[in-house]
Amino acid sequence: MRHIAIIGSGPAGYYTAEAAQKRWGDDVRIDVFDMLPVPYGLIRTGVAPDHQSIKGVSRRYEQVALTDNVRFVGNVKVGEHVSVGELQSMYDALVVATGAPHDRKLGLPGEDLANVYGSAAFVGWYNGHPQFAALDPDLSGKHAVVIGMGNVALDVARILAKTEAEFTGSDIVAHALDLLRASKVRKITILGRRGPHQIMMTPKELGELMHLDRASPRVDKRDLPDEADDALLEPGLRKSVSHLRSFAAIPESIHGDKDIEIEIDFFASPVAFEGESTVRSVRVERTMVDAGRASGIGEFYDVPADLVVSCIGYHSAHIPDVPFDERAGRFANDEGRILPGLYCVGWARRGPSGTIGTNRPDGYSVIERIAEDMESGALGPGGKKGRAAFDALAETRGLDVVTFRDWKKIEEAEEAAARDGAPREKFVDVEAMIRARG
Repeated sequence: MRHIAIIGSGPAGYYTAEAAQKRWGDDVRIDVFDMLPVPYGLIRTGVAPDHQSIKGVSRRYEQVALTDNVRFVGNVKVGEHVSVGELQSMYDALVVATGAPHDRKLGLPGEDLANVYGSAAFVGWYNGHPQFAALDPDLSGKHAVVIGMGNVALDVARILAKTEAEFTGSDIVAHALDLLRASKVRKITILGRRGPHQIMMTPKELGELMHLDRASPRVDKRDLPDEADDALLEPGLRKSVSHLRSFAAIPESIHGDKDIEIEIDFFASPVAFEGESTVRSVRVERTMVDAGRASGIGEFYDVPADLVVSCIGYHSAHIPDVPFDERAGRFANDEGRILPGLYCVGWARRGPSGTIGTNRPDGYSVIERIAEDMESGALGPGGKKGRAAFDALAETRGLDVVTFRDWKKIEEAEEAAARDGAPREKFVDVEAMIRARG
Protein backbone atom coordinates (compact mmCIF):
# COMPACT_ATOMS: atom_id res chain seq x y z
CA MET A 1 0.00 0.00 0.00
CA ARG A 2 1.29 3.46 -0.94
CA HIS A 3 0.69 6.38 1.42
CA ILE A 4 0.72 9.95 0.10
CA ALA A 5 0.14 13.20 1.99
CA ILE A 6 -0.82 16.39 0.15
CA ILE A 7 -0.54 19.77 1.88
CA GLY A 8 -3.26 22.00 0.44
CA SER A 9 -6.80 21.20 -0.67
CA GLY A 10 -7.11 23.59 -3.60
CA PRO A 11 -7.12 22.68 -7.30
CA ALA A 12 -3.47 21.53 -7.34
CA GLY A 13 -4.02 19.33 -4.30
CA TYR A 14 -7.16 17.60 -5.55
CA TYR A 15 -5.87 17.14 -9.10
CA THR A 16 -2.83 15.44 -7.56
CA ALA A 17 -5.08 13.20 -5.47
CA GLU A 18 -7.10 12.35 -8.58
CA ALA A 19 -3.92 11.48 -10.46
CA ALA A 20 -2.73 9.20 -7.62
CA GLN A 21 -6.07 7.39 -7.64
CA LYS A 22 -5.88 6.78 -11.37
CA ARG A 23 -2.24 5.68 -11.13
CA TRP A 24 -2.60 3.15 -8.29
CA GLY A 25 -6.33 2.51 -7.84
CA ASP A 26 -7.10 0.84 -4.53
CA ASP A 27 -3.41 0.43 -3.75
CA VAL A 28 -2.99 3.99 -2.45
CA ARG A 29 -4.19 6.04 0.51
CA ILE A 30 -4.13 9.82 0.16
CA ASP A 31 -4.55 12.35 2.97
CA VAL A 32 -5.21 15.95 1.89
CA PHE A 33 -4.26 18.43 4.63
CA ASP A 34 -5.48 22.00 4.99
CA MET A 35 -4.94 24.61 7.68
CA LEU A 36 -8.60 25.68 7.35
CA PRO A 37 -11.59 23.49 8.26
CA VAL A 38 -12.92 23.97 4.71
CA PRO A 39 -11.51 22.67 1.40
CA TYR A 40 -10.94 24.01 -2.12
CA GLY A 41 -8.48 26.84 -1.43
CA LEU A 42 -8.41 29.27 -4.35
CA ILE A 43 -11.83 28.13 -5.56
CA ARG A 44 -13.43 29.24 -2.31
CA THR A 45 -11.44 32.36 -1.44
CA GLY A 46 -9.69 33.46 -4.65
CA VAL A 47 -12.12 33.12 -7.55
CA ALA A 48 -14.39 36.16 -7.82
CA PRO A 49 -17.73 35.66 -6.02
CA ASP A 50 -19.66 36.62 -9.16
CA HIS A 51 -17.93 33.88 -11.19
CA GLN A 52 -19.94 30.95 -9.86
CA SER A 53 -19.49 28.88 -13.02
CA ILE A 54 -15.74 28.73 -12.35
CA LYS A 55 -16.35 27.68 -8.74
CA GLY A 56 -18.38 24.75 -10.10
CA VAL A 57 -15.14 22.83 -10.66
CA SER A 58 -15.26 22.01 -6.95
CA ARG A 59 -17.85 19.33 -7.79
CA ARG A 60 -15.06 17.42 -9.51
CA TYR A 61 -12.88 17.66 -6.43
CA GLU A 62 -15.77 16.49 -4.26
CA GLN A 63 -16.04 13.32 -6.34
CA VAL A 64 -12.39 12.64 -5.53
CA ALA A 65 -12.78 13.56 -1.87
CA LEU A 66 -15.73 11.20 -1.35
CA THR A 67 -13.85 8.10 -2.46
CA ASP A 68 -12.66 5.63 0.15
CA ASN A 69 -8.93 6.12 -0.41
CA VAL A 70 -8.89 9.94 -0.20
CA ARG A 71 -9.35 11.75 3.10
CA PHE A 72 -9.65 15.47 3.90
CA VAL A 73 -7.67 16.44 7.01
CA GLY A 74 -8.80 19.97 7.80
CA ASN A 75 -7.88 22.37 10.60
CA VAL A 76 -4.31 21.05 10.68
CA LYS A 77 -1.44 23.44 10.07
CA VAL A 78 1.69 21.76 8.75
CA GLY A 79 4.73 23.37 10.35
CA GLU A 80 2.82 24.09 13.55
CA HIS A 81 0.60 21.13 14.49
CA VAL A 82 2.81 18.63 12.68
CA SER A 83 6.20 19.06 11.04
CA VAL A 84 7.23 18.17 7.52
CA GLY A 85 9.76 15.73 8.93
CA GLU A 86 7.07 13.96 10.93
CA LEU A 87 4.84 13.62 7.88
CA GLN A 88 7.75 12.29 5.85
CA SER A 89 8.29 9.62 8.48
CA MET A 90 4.64 8.53 8.10
CA TYR A 91 4.02 8.81 4.35
CA ASP A 92 5.89 7.47 1.33
CA ALA A 93 5.60 10.82 -0.44
CA LEU A 94 4.67 14.33 0.65
CA VAL A 95 3.38 16.86 -1.91
CA VAL A 96 3.23 20.60 -1.16
CA ALA A 97 0.21 22.13 -2.90
CA THR A 98 -0.23 25.27 -0.82
CA GLY A 99 -0.50 27.69 -3.73
CA ALA A 100 0.77 31.25 -3.37
CA PRO A 101 -1.35 32.89 -0.66
CA HIS A 102 0.76 35.97 0.09
CA ASP A 103 0.95 39.28 -1.76
CA ARG A 104 4.07 40.29 -3.61
CA LYS A 105 5.19 43.68 -2.36
CA LEU A 106 5.85 46.62 -4.65
CA GLY A 107 8.58 47.93 -2.35
CA LEU A 108 7.55 51.56 -2.86
CA PRO A 109 7.54 54.50 -0.42
CA GLY A 110 4.18 54.82 1.31
CA GLU A 111 3.20 51.20 0.80
CA ASP A 112 2.36 50.96 4.50
CA LEU A 113 -0.13 53.84 4.45
CA ALA A 114 -3.68 53.03 5.53
CA ASN A 115 -6.06 51.85 2.79
CA VAL A 116 -3.25 50.40 0.64
CA TYR A 117 -3.84 46.66 0.22
CA GLY A 118 -2.52 43.74 -1.73
CA SER A 119 -4.98 41.73 -3.78
CA ALA A 120 -4.62 38.58 -1.64
CA ALA A 121 -5.88 40.59 1.33
CA PHE A 122 -8.56 42.55 -0.54
CA VAL A 123 -9.89 39.57 -2.51
CA GLY A 124 -9.75 37.49 0.67
CA TRP A 125 -11.83 40.19 2.40
CA TYR A 126 -14.73 40.11 -0.05
CA ASN A 127 -14.48 36.32 -0.41
CA GLY A 128 -14.63 35.68 3.35
CA HIS A 129 -11.17 34.25 4.03
CA PRO A 130 -10.83 34.09 7.84
CA GLN A 131 -7.39 35.72 7.69
CA PHE A 132 -8.78 38.85 6.00
CA ALA A 133 -12.41 39.03 7.11
CA ALA A 134 -11.67 41.92 9.49
CA LEU A 135 -9.86 44.03 6.86
CA ASP A 136 -12.56 46.78 6.84
CA PRO A 137 -11.32 48.94 3.92
CA ASP A 138 -12.48 52.56 3.84
CA LEU A 139 -14.69 53.04 0.76
CA SER A 140 -15.82 56.56 1.64
CA GLY A 141 -13.50 58.25 -0.87
CA LYS A 142 -14.22 58.86 -4.56
CA HIS A 143 -11.00 57.54 -6.07
CA ALA A 144 -9.69 53.97 -6.17
CA VAL A 145 -6.48 52.86 -7.86
CA VAL A 146 -5.91 49.25 -8.89
CA ILE A 147 -2.37 48.30 -9.91
CA GLY A 148 -1.84 45.43 -12.33
CA MET A 149 -2.68 44.22 -15.83
CA GLY A 150 -4.17 40.79 -15.16
CA ASN A 151 -7.57 39.35 -14.41
CA VAL A 152 -7.26 39.91 -10.66
CA ALA A 153 -7.06 43.67 -11.28
CA LEU A 154 -10.22 43.40 -13.40
CA ASP A 155 -11.96 41.39 -10.68
CA VAL A 156 -11.19 44.03 -8.06
CA ALA A 157 -12.31 46.89 -10.31
CA ARG A 158 -15.52 45.07 -11.26
CA ILE A 159 -16.39 44.24 -7.64
CA LEU A 160 -15.87 47.90 -6.65
CA ALA A 161 -18.10 49.05 -9.53
CA LYS A 162 -21.09 46.72 -9.24
CA THR A 163 -24.49 47.59 -7.85
CA GLU A 164 -26.02 45.49 -5.10
CA ALA A 165 -28.46 43.97 -7.62
CA GLU A 166 -25.54 42.81 -9.78
CA PHE A 167 -24.32 40.61 -6.93
CA THR A 168 -27.44 38.45 -7.13
CA GLY A 169 -26.34 34.84 -7.56
CA SER A 170 -22.87 35.52 -6.15
CA ASP A 171 -21.45 34.36 -2.84
CA ILE A 172 -19.85 37.65 -1.84
CA VAL A 173 -19.90 37.72 1.95
CA ALA A 174 -22.31 39.95 3.86
CA HIS A 175 -19.69 42.18 5.50
CA ALA A 176 -18.24 43.07 2.09
CA LEU A 177 -21.64 43.60 0.49
CA ASP A 178 -22.60 45.97 3.30
CA LEU A 179 -19.52 48.14 2.74
CA LEU A 180 -19.85 48.06 -1.04
CA ARG A 181 -23.50 49.09 -0.79
CA ALA A 182 -22.41 52.29 0.97
CA SER A 183 -19.31 52.85 -1.21
CA LYS A 184 -18.64 56.37 -2.50
CA VAL A 185 -16.07 55.25 -5.09
CA ARG A 186 -16.80 56.93 -8.44
CA LYS A 187 -13.49 56.69 -10.30
CA ILE A 188 -11.41 53.53 -10.60
CA THR A 189 -8.02 53.84 -12.29
CA ILE A 190 -6.22 50.66 -13.35
CA LEU A 191 -2.48 51.31 -13.70
CA GLY A 192 -0.30 49.18 -15.95
CA ARG A 193 3.44 49.60 -16.47
CA ARG A 194 3.34 48.34 -20.03
CA GLY A 195 1.03 48.74 -23.02
CA PRO A 196 -2.08 47.10 -24.49
CA HIS A 197 -0.08 44.43 -26.31
CA GLN A 198 1.46 43.24 -23.03
CA ILE A 199 -1.70 42.78 -20.93
CA MET A 200 -2.56 39.48 -19.23
CA MET A 201 -6.28 40.28 -19.14
CA THR A 202 -8.46 37.74 -20.93
CA PRO A 203 -11.32 38.58 -23.30
CA LYS A 204 -14.14 37.32 -21.10
CA GLU A 205 -13.10 39.37 -18.08
CA LEU A 206 -12.48 42.50 -20.15
CA GLY A 207 -15.81 42.09 -21.92
CA GLU A 208 -17.63 42.09 -18.57
CA LEU A 209 -16.70 45.76 -18.10
CA MET A 210 -19.00 46.65 -21.00
CA HIS A 211 -22.06 45.27 -19.22
CA LEU A 212 -21.92 46.92 -15.81
CA ASP A 213 -25.06 48.79 -14.80
CA ARG A 214 -23.48 51.95 -13.45
CA ALA A 215 -19.90 51.89 -14.76
CA SER A 216 -18.19 52.35 -18.10
CA PRO A 217 -14.58 51.57 -19.10
CA ARG A 218 -12.31 54.18 -20.64
CA VAL A 219 -9.05 53.87 -22.59
CA ASP A 220 -7.07 56.76 -24.08
CA LYS A 221 -6.84 56.26 -27.85
CA ARG A 222 -3.30 57.60 -27.75
CA ASP A 223 -2.21 54.56 -25.72
CA LEU A 224 -3.30 52.13 -28.43
CA PRO A 225 -0.75 50.87 -30.99
CA ASP A 226 -1.45 50.84 -34.71
CA GLU A 227 -4.34 48.48 -35.36
CA ALA A 228 -2.32 46.68 -38.05
CA ASP A 229 0.09 45.53 -35.32
CA ASP A 230 -2.70 43.49 -33.69
CA ALA A 231 -2.39 40.91 -36.46
CA LEU A 232 0.85 39.65 -34.90
CA LEU A 233 -0.85 38.82 -31.59
CA GLU A 234 -2.09 35.39 -30.57
CA PRO A 235 -5.90 35.15 -30.95
CA GLY A 236 -6.85 35.53 -27.29
CA LEU A 237 -4.72 38.63 -26.78
CA ARG A 238 -5.93 40.05 -30.09
CA LYS A 239 -9.51 39.76 -28.85
CA SER A 240 -8.59 41.42 -25.56
CA VAL A 241 -6.99 44.33 -27.42
CA SER A 242 -10.12 44.55 -29.55
CA HIS A 243 -12.09 45.15 -26.35
CA LEU A 244 -9.67 47.93 -25.40
CA ARG A 245 -10.26 49.56 -28.78
CA SER A 246 -14.01 49.36 -28.12
CA PHE A 247 -13.53 51.08 -24.76
CA ALA A 248 -11.59 53.88 -26.43
CA ALA A 249 -14.46 54.40 -28.89
CA ILE A 250 -17.17 54.85 -26.24
CA PRO A 251 -18.72 58.32 -26.69
CA GLU A 252 -18.46 60.88 -23.91
CA SER A 253 -22.25 60.94 -23.70
CA ILE A 254 -22.22 57.29 -22.58
CA HIS A 255 -19.60 58.01 -19.93
CA GLY A 256 -21.75 60.89 -18.72
CA ASP A 257 -24.72 58.60 -18.19
CA LYS A 258 -22.76 56.33 -15.83
CA ASP A 259 -21.99 56.96 -12.16
CA ILE A 260 -18.59 55.23 -12.17
CA GLU A 261 -15.71 55.42 -14.60
CA ILE A 262 -13.11 52.65 -14.93
CA GLU A 263 -10.04 54.09 -16.62
CA ILE A 264 -7.25 51.79 -17.80
CA ASP A 265 -4.06 53.86 -17.78
CA PHE A 266 -1.24 52.25 -19.77
CA PHE A 267 2.48 53.05 -19.70
CA ALA A 268 2.02 54.08 -16.07
CA SER A 269 4.40 52.87 -13.34
CA PRO A 270 3.62 53.73 -9.71
CA VAL A 271 6.69 55.05 -7.89
CA ALA A 272 5.26 56.15 -4.52
CA PHE A 273 2.09 56.33 -2.46
CA GLU A 274 1.48 59.72 -0.92
CA GLY A 275 -0.50 60.86 2.10
CA GLU A 276 0.01 61.53 5.81
CA SER A 277 -1.51 58.50 7.51
CA THR A 278 -3.93 57.39 4.80
CA VAL A 279 -3.17 57.22 1.09
CA ARG A 280 -4.33 60.24 -0.91
CA SER A 281 -2.58 59.83 -4.26
CA VAL A 282 -0.24 57.65 -6.29
CA ARG A 283 2.85 59.18 -7.86
CA VAL A 284 3.20 57.70 -11.36
CA GLU A 285 6.02 57.75 -13.90
CA ARG A 286 5.20 57.50 -17.58
CA THR A 287 6.98 54.59 -19.28
CA MET A 288 7.95 53.36 -22.70
CA VAL A 289 8.09 49.73 -23.79
CA ASP A 290 11.01 48.30 -25.74
CA ALA A 291 11.12 44.59 -26.60
CA GLY A 292 8.37 43.98 -24.07
CA ARG A 293 10.17 45.71 -21.19
CA ALA A 294 8.98 48.94 -19.58
CA SER A 295 11.30 51.74 -18.49
CA GLY A 296 10.55 55.15 -17.07
CA ILE A 297 10.95 58.27 -19.21
CA GLY A 298 11.19 60.83 -16.40
CA GLU A 299 7.68 62.25 -16.74
CA PHE A 300 5.64 62.15 -13.52
CA TYR A 301 2.05 62.84 -12.53
CA ASP A 302 -0.26 62.17 -9.59
CA VAL A 303 -3.39 60.03 -9.58
CA PRO A 304 -5.89 60.73 -6.76
CA ALA A 305 -6.34 57.64 -4.60
CA ASP A 306 -8.44 57.14 -1.49
CA LEU A 307 -8.00 53.37 -1.85
CA VAL A 308 -5.21 51.37 -3.52
CA VAL A 309 -5.25 47.66 -4.33
CA SER A 310 -2.03 46.19 -5.72
CA CYS A 311 -2.59 43.15 -7.99
CA ILE A 312 0.98 42.44 -9.08
CA GLY A 313 1.34 38.80 -8.07
CA TYR A 314 1.77 36.42 -5.18
CA HIS A 315 4.32 34.23 -3.46
CA SER A 316 4.07 30.96 -1.59
CA ALA A 317 4.16 30.71 2.19
CA HIS A 318 7.29 29.33 3.82
CA ILE A 319 7.07 25.96 5.52
CA PRO A 320 9.83 25.13 8.03
CA ASP A 321 12.49 22.79 6.63
CA VAL A 322 11.28 23.08 3.02
CA PRO A 323 13.81 24.82 0.69
CA PHE A 324 12.38 28.05 -0.73
CA ASP A 325 13.32 30.12 -3.79
CA GLU A 326 12.93 33.69 -2.51
CA ARG A 327 13.44 35.32 -5.88
CA ALA A 328 10.79 33.22 -7.62
CA GLY A 329 8.42 33.23 -4.64
CA ARG A 330 7.96 29.43 -4.72
CA PHE A 331 9.53 26.28 -3.34
CA ALA A 332 12.92 25.34 -4.76
CA ASN A 333 12.34 22.33 -7.01
CA ASP A 334 13.46 20.43 -10.07
CA GLU A 335 10.32 19.61 -12.10
CA GLY A 336 8.35 19.13 -8.91
CA ARG A 337 11.04 17.37 -6.87
CA ILE A 338 12.23 19.29 -3.80
CA LEU A 339 14.04 16.59 -1.77
CA PRO A 340 13.77 12.79 -1.73
CA GLY A 341 10.17 12.01 -0.88
CA LEU A 342 9.18 15.71 -0.92
CA TYR A 343 7.49 17.28 -3.95
CA CYS A 344 5.51 20.37 -4.93
CA VAL A 345 2.77 21.09 -7.43
CA GLY A 346 0.74 24.02 -8.78
CA TRP A 347 1.69 27.55 -7.81
CA ALA A 348 3.90 26.17 -5.04
CA ARG A 349 5.95 24.62 -7.84
CA ARG A 350 5.56 27.09 -10.75
CA GLY A 351 4.84 30.37 -9.05
CA PRO A 352 1.52 32.20 -9.65
CA SER A 353 0.98 31.46 -13.32
CA GLY A 354 -1.56 29.60 -15.42
CA THR A 355 -5.24 28.93 -14.92
CA ILE A 356 -7.07 26.56 -12.59
CA GLY A 357 -6.98 23.95 -15.36
CA THR A 358 -3.19 24.22 -15.62
CA ASN A 359 -2.99 22.43 -12.28
CA ARG A 360 -4.42 19.21 -13.71
CA PRO A 361 -1.46 18.22 -15.93
CA ASP A 362 0.83 19.52 -13.20
CA GLY A 363 -0.74 17.14 -10.66
CA TYR A 364 -0.54 14.20 -13.03
CA SER A 365 3.12 14.90 -13.84
CA VAL A 366 4.19 15.02 -10.19
CA ILE A 367 2.48 11.68 -9.54
CA GLU A 368 4.48 10.18 -12.41
CA ARG A 369 7.66 11.47 -10.79
CA ILE A 370 6.62 9.92 -7.48
CA ALA A 371 5.95 6.62 -9.27
CA GLU A 372 9.39 6.76 -10.91
CA ASP A 373 11.05 7.40 -7.56
CA MET A 374 9.12 4.59 -5.90
CA GLU A 375 10.04 2.13 -8.64
CA SER A 376 13.71 3.14 -8.58
CA GLY A 377 13.92 2.69 -4.80
CA ALA A 378 14.75 6.36 -4.27
CA LEU A 379 12.05 6.60 -1.60
CA GLY A 380 13.34 3.71 0.46
CA PRO A 381 11.88 0.30 1.28
CA GLY A 382 8.33 1.50 2.07
CA GLY A 383 6.32 -0.02 4.88
CA LYS A 384 5.22 3.34 6.29
CA LYS A 385 1.88 3.48 8.09
CA GLY A 386 0.43 6.67 6.56
CA ARG A 387 -2.87 7.83 8.02
CA ALA A 388 -2.78 5.33 10.91
CA ALA A 389 0.46 6.92 12.08
CA PHE A 390 -0.93 10.43 11.69
CA ASP A 391 -4.14 9.57 13.55
CA ALA A 392 -2.10 8.30 16.48
CA LEU A 393 -0.07 11.52 16.55
CA ALA A 394 -3.23 13.66 16.23
CA GLU A 395 -4.77 11.92 19.22
CA THR A 396 -1.63 12.36 21.28
CA ARG A 397 -1.52 16.09 20.50
CA GLY A 398 -5.26 16.64 20.83
CA LEU A 399 -5.66 17.96 17.29
CA ASP A 400 -9.24 18.82 16.33
CA VAL A 401 -9.25 17.35 12.83
CA VAL A 402 -12.11 18.33 10.50
CA THR A 403 -13.16 15.61 8.05
CA PHE A 404 -14.92 15.93 4.71
CA ARG A 405 -18.12 14.77 6.38
CA ASP A 406 -17.70 17.66 8.82
CA TRP A 407 -17.16 20.00 5.88
CA LYS A 408 -20.44 18.90 4.31
CA LYS A 409 -22.23 19.93 7.53
CA ILE A 410 -20.47 23.31 7.39
CA GLU A 411 -21.51 23.66 3.76
CA GLU A 412 -25.14 22.84 4.61
CA ALA A 413 -25.14 25.52 7.31
CA GLU A 414 -23.70 28.09 4.88
CA GLU A 415 -26.35 27.27 2.30
CA ALA A 416 -29.11 27.52 4.91
CA ALA A 417 -27.85 30.96 5.95
CA ALA A 418 -27.73 32.34 2.39
CA ARG A 419 -29.51 35.62 1.63
CA ASP A 420 -32.10 35.59 -1.15
CA GLY A 421 -30.50 34.88 -4.52
CA ALA A 422 -27.15 33.75 -3.07
CA PRO A 423 -25.82 30.16 -3.07
CA ARG A 424 -24.36 30.44 0.45
CA GLU A 425 -23.27 32.77 3.22
CA LYS A 426 -19.74 31.75 4.14
CA PHE A 427 -18.52 31.51 7.68
CA VAL A 428 -15.67 33.96 7.97
CA ASP A 429 -13.95 32.71 11.11
CA VAL A 430 -12.59 29.30 12.00
CA GLU A 431 -14.44 28.92 15.29
CA ALA A 432 -17.79 29.45 13.57
CA MET A 433 -16.86 26.78 11.04
CA ILE A 434 -15.96 24.34 13.82
CA ARG A 435 -19.24 25.02 15.64
CA ALA A 436 -21.26 24.50 12.47
CA ARG A 437 -20.11 20.93 12.05
CA GLY A 438 -22.07 20.01 15.20
